[in-house]
Amino acid sequence: MKFTDGYWLTRPGLTPLFAVEVDDIRIDETAGTLTVYAPTTHIRHRGDTLNRPMITVTYSSPAPGVVKVRVQRHAGAVHRGPDFAITAEDGFTPSVSVSDTEGVLRTGDLTVRVARGDGWNVTFEEDGRVLTRSEPRSIAHYTETASRDHAAPRTWVHQQLALAPGERVYGFGERFGAFAKNGQVIESWNADGGTSSEQAYKSVPFYLSARGYGVLVDDPGAVSFEVGSEVNSRVQFSVEGETLDYYLIGGGTPKAVLSRYTALTGRPARVPAWSFGLWLTTSFTAEYDEATVNEFIDGFEERGLPLSVFHFDCFWMREYQWTDFEWDPRTFPDPEGQLARLHERGLKVSAWINPYIAQRSALFAEAAANGYLLRRTDGSIWQWDLWQAGMGIVDFTNPDAAAWYVGHLERLMQQGVDTFKTDFGERIPHEGVEWFDGSDPARMHNYYPQLYNEVVFRALEKQRGTGEAVLFARSATAGGQQFPVHWGGDSDSTFSSMAESLRGGLSLAMSGFGYWSHDIGGFEGMPDAGLFKRWLAFGLLSSHSRLHGSSSFRVPWIFDDEAVEVTRAFTNLKMRLMPYLAQVAEEAHADGIPMMRAMVLEFPEDRSGHDADTQYMLGDSLLVAPVFTAEGDVSYYLPEGEWTSLLDGSVAQGSRWVDETHDYLSVPLRVRPGTVLPWGADDARPDYEWADGVTLRCFALPDGYDEVTVVPGLSGGSTSFRVRRAGDTVTASSTDATASWSVQVGDAVASADGAGEISITLEGTR
Repeated sequence: MKFTDGYWLTRPGLTPLFAVEVDDIRIDETAGTLTVYAPTTHIRHRGDTLNRPMITVTYSSPAPGVVKVRVQRHAGAVHRGPDFAITAEDGFTPSVSVSDTEGVLRTGDLTVRVARGDGWNVTFEEDGRVLTRSEPRSIAHYTETASRDHAAPRTWVHQQLALAPGERVYGFGERFGAFAKNGQVIESWNADGGTSSEQAYKSVPFYLSARGYGVLVDDPGAVSFEVGSEVNSRVQFSVEGETLDYYLIGGGTPKAVLSRYTALTGRPARVPAWSFGLWLTTSFTAEYDEATVNEFIDGFEERGLPLSVFHFDCFWMREYQWTDFEWDPRTFPDPEGQLARLHERGLKVSAWINPYIAQRSALFAEAAANGYLLRRTDGSIWQWDLWQAGMGIVDFTNPDAAAWYVGHLERLMQQGVDTFKTDFGERIPHEGVEWFDGSDPARMHNYYPQLYNEVVFRALEKQRGTGEAVLFARSATAGGQQFPVHWGGDSDSTFSSMAESLRGGLSLAMSGFGYWSHDIGGFEGMPDAGLFKRWLAFGLLSSHSRLHGSSSFRVPWIFDDEAVEVTRAFTNLKMRLMPYLAQVAEEAHADGIPMMRAMVLEFPEDRSGHDADTQYMLGDSLLVAPVFTAEGDVSYYLPEGEWTSLLDGSVAQGSRWVDETHDYLSVPLRVRPGTVLPWGADDARPDYEWADGVTLRCFALPDGYDEVTVVPGLSGGSTSFRVRRAGDTVTASSTDATASWSVQVGDAVASADGAGEISITLEGTR
């Protein structure tokens, strides 16, 4: 929300109070808090202390390198949840001190300094380097001058943090507009707005600065951000009410910040290996039945196209009855038998669900009678007719409602369903409703998908085991990364929308989400063959890959024969990359670093790539630049060094933008110099024994480098490879006595079985 009219004036109808100076600083060494009392006018004598508001700012720390800030005017408001689950480090207390000149809080390598004297001035420093500042007129409380309908006047609290010249800001969840958010106004409020608007399915009130710090506003409700768009040199964030809580997270690099942020809000779960294969769906409104499904799967087998998951979208249930968890007998008369037959063909099964119960569903009356649906303040069931006639919303704050919902999921899992697409969760009313646990409806609006996805994910974990649960989820907020995978919502079948999808995925990754997918070919409309083939390469070089559409199918042979070849080539490629992707996925789970990474995340020191939003790193070693033109023209940025094409072996020098033209069977896919890339032996499935027959492919290794450990954690952590270059020889060793493996450098290959060491003479190539 913008509060000013230009730099000098306040917008009509608002009365501001600013933290003007420091009256007192108090510390609590046991609790590790630094509390600052800031009058809202300059105090010249005792009389000025009367009839004057004061703003209280409290600094604390839940973990090293993280500062919590609470800005508050009146502290007496009743607080209703929900709240983000923040994980504090057990037993940690920051150091606090106060002197005649300043108050100081130190937490790990991060320091907060609150200056005494004239004017408000707070600095956040890391190892002596100023990350950002809270400057004069940066902390404010606003009140409506005239209340609406004689109601209590609305109030807001805001904080502004300084932007350094050239500083770029990213994140805020899944945002489909410009990747660098400078100059934008962002409302953190989930909505079903597609990929072509300023709205987002996954609003995360967190931003990440290229300077190596991040900010999480600790409020799941509506948060407004003005990123250099109210005061050009500041990021402003505000919430309605009397209290604003936020965390400033240090780290020095964007990667380190994300690791600390996900330690606070939750790390992405480990997902099963089969989920990295190609998913095929029935599409949304296209007509299909069991025969159609079998025809699709037969078509993949006949053409030698690897397929891992088949997904049944909405109409596996009968129209007007979503959700009743019952297969439509007109199209699927033998669901148990059909699912068993799919499993016999080596496929996993996914089923679409949503958190709504239509009035015609046989479950509606039962849910209403037992208090399982969201109610209005007058006690009636909240209902509307958008999406499904007379639908209600499952109230997951009621433990009995959650258990009831899970019971139906368990029945489907017993039938053979392996995973669920948890659609919707954004259209949650925030006025005139009451949640079972008394949650604040405004705060619950964004938080609802967290409850929804967690209920379903935990049900899958219980049935399938830890590491075997995976979702295909659409809506989320901070912490939602714990319940993967998430996909990018409803995109159009255009090159522009393909680029929008990538920007959304990169912004989501900069918000702590480790895995991400999108609808290959776009959701709305029918892509032409050229667009479909370009999107195939992009989709199969994403962490997760799904063929899905709205009213039209996405099987490749309906486009042209070359689309079949493109599908085969890039699916085979992804399967070969599984030993490498397994490493990258483990890093997402263990450290919170996403699989798909913006250039600024992997190369923060190279400012030439900070705004590059049509390319990404897949892990730390592979650069992918999807082609967004029918002609195959593509322009992308290469950081320093010699980058080798994984597809044709050509080498391009970095520190520059590269212009190329690619046919449909090609895409810029370049390997970072100094990479030892594990190359799998199986190109048909994602869930093979990755260490069996693995080849270590070395790219532009530096002369005389020491040791690089590659492929940690293959086959459950049983295999570790070390590769060393000395002069003109590459040496590799394995610690797994059962592994079959090899090393490739250029055309030179050597292989071995079991633990041991092998060497390759390079013969002048590297």
